[in-house]
Amino acid sequence: MEFFIFRNMTIERFFSKYKASFSGYEDISFIDPDAERYIWFYLSPIKTNNKVIAAEIRNYIDLLKLTISRIPSGKTLIVFTINNIYSINTITGDSDIKEAVKYYNSTLYELALEHNNIKVLDFENFLSRYSSTELIDWKYYFISQMALNPRLSNPFQDWFKEQINSIELKRKKCLILDLDNTLWGGILGEDGIEGIQIGGEYPGNAFLMFQQQIEELGKQGVILAVCSKNNIEDVRQAWSLNNSIVLKENHFAALKINWVNKSDNIKSLAQELNIGLDSMVFLDDNPSERELIKTAIPEVEVPDFPTQPYMLPEFFKSIAEKYFSIYNLTSEDLSKTKQYKENALRNSLKSTFTDMNDYIRSLEIELTIEEVNNITIVRAAQMTQKTNQFNLTTQRYTDTDLSKMLSEGAKIYTLSVKDKFGDSGITGLCICKLNGETVDIDSFLLSCRILGKGIEDAFMNWILKELKQLNFKTIHSKFISSAKNIQVKEFYERFGFEIISESESVKLYNLDLENKIINLSDNYNYK
Repeated sequence: MEFFIFRNMTIERFFSKYKASFSGYEDISFIDPDAERYIWFYLSPIKTNNKVIAAEIRNYIDLLKLTISRIPSGKTLIVFTINNIYSINTITGDSDIKEAVKYYNSTLYELALEHNNIKVLDFENFLSRYSSTELIDWKYYFISQMALNPRLSNPFQDWFKEQINSIELKRKKCLILDLDNTLWGGILGEDGIEGIQIGGEYPGNAFLMFQQQIEELGKQGVILAVCSKNNIEDVRQAWSLNNSIVLKENHFAALKINWVNKSDNIKSLAQELNIGLDSMVFLDDNPSERELIKTAIPEVEVPDFPTQPYMLPEFFKSIAEKYFSIYNLTSEDLSKTKQYKENALRNSLKSTFTDMNDYIRSLEIELTIEEVNNITIVRAAQMTQKTNQFNLTTQRYTDTDLSKMLSEGAKIYTLSVKDKFGDSGITGLCICKLNGETVDIDSFLLSCRILGKGIEDAFMNWILKELKQLNFKTIHSKFISSAKNIQVKEFYERFGFEIISESESVKLYNLDLENKIINLSDNYNYK
């Protein structure tokens, strides 16, 4: 079973796409111990007395606190905020329900700060899409105590899926942008720098707001790139001379401004940024260009662009929440574009060397390896969700999952990498489960942007040396094949791991650590 859901009304239809079981109405006496995750989904009670409604909402918090005390800290509890979907307020100065709702919701966020397994979903984000008359179908309420209109069940489940992806730190990595009639009105090559519409009166003010919104998305760790049919000299001149343009060259991690087929350009961007095509979203006002990408590269998300500039705010809201929502931001997210630009400098330097070791030493690479803590655990979980190519098992975990492993005695190591060009942040992870004198390496992974400099070998050797110093004798590990991790199929063999079992998709290994000689490379500085 996937979810056990605590509820106070009939809501089964809203979770029909999930494996779920449900409590009785306002019943917290039973907590299913086999559930993978729990949900607290209480709706505002429908009563005739507003003071009774307010009292019941406050009581729900007491029930929730009792429930939290009985749920294992290693399992996620998803809690919905509460909203007043129906009441009659003939005493206009009466704020009882409003104050109760405020108390309820603020308490949820306080509880989430105290318990890292609690994740709060703002239900207002969904309800605000509908009028008050759309929220309730009174026939279903009186027949089956279903307060929410069953017609909302499908859009609710789409919205809920987006929220789960946010909690699991799954989102698209890169937003690729056309320029003409997408980031500004008009065609630069025809209208000129002063003729394009950006800022000032409509429609320029709509494009200005759109650029400002995209800029904020970039600050939240979304990689921004350009794929546009223009002369790059014209675009750079516009960036330099038109002060109304918000998104300048420094906002973008990569540019494909030329007259090459856009599908080829997008594939080239994926290679340059070293990310998967399925992690990209492409925005273009031209329907034929969109159709080309949909057909040629179906992995790339290509939403329909609005036909009028005044539709841009709602369009941006929809794509931002659908593709780029995330529950928590990490320090690595906040410096994503900067990190990709620094990678370009590293690649440029690499071309000047003929000896790989000389190149690596010239970078002055510093490796910081430490056990995960309350601050870095979110980033560690994020890496398990997002890393595909250099990932030996592709196991996906939330921060709650990792907290549970730590409570069971596991050691989880993070790798941070910096060099003379900049700080890449936490870009490596190793999860070790301990059993007596034996270690099971559950996960070993590195971000693609630090590969190509031998760091993966240095990280593994450090892990082996550390485990040996801790007096562990044997290591078990495995490789689980996926569609994207073929490059690491023989990674463990490089370190003397012996294959003890092999099938088409899984290889199991064993390493005699007690007799293993481990040397750390002097190409790196270890912290």
